[in-house]
Amino acid sequence: MLRLMIVDGSDIVRKVGKRILSELGYLVMEASSAREAIVRCEADLPKILIVDAAMEGALDLIANVRALPNGADVRIFYCVVEADLKTMMPGKRAGADDFLMKPFDRRILTEKFGHIVVAA
Repeated sequence: MLRLMIVDGSDIVRKVGKRILSELGYLVMEASSAREAIVRCEADLPKILIVDAAMEGALDLIANVRALPNGADVRIFYCVVEADLKTMMPGKRAGADDFLMKPFDRRILTEKFGHIVVAA
């Protein structure tokens, strides 16, 4: 089972994301802050990381995960509210692989992540 971590300050976003992604076959971990996420990643690195762009320390989290042993293998999704280059480019420069639009729903998460778990 692929491990995925949702890093978002909103309990509701994490809860909804966890429910949908668990149904898709992921083992979903949660973190409510960048600091909590890096501690969890140091202990048990997930295969996929979803990071809220609006969270304090989001860019540092991405850079720190990339610096971990096997951190280059983590697929990082930078979660943004709008497709704005001024928001998206810093995430890309920090090491994000892809973007996820927020708010997300079952359709969006299934389109983005449904094929990954099937391929694994």
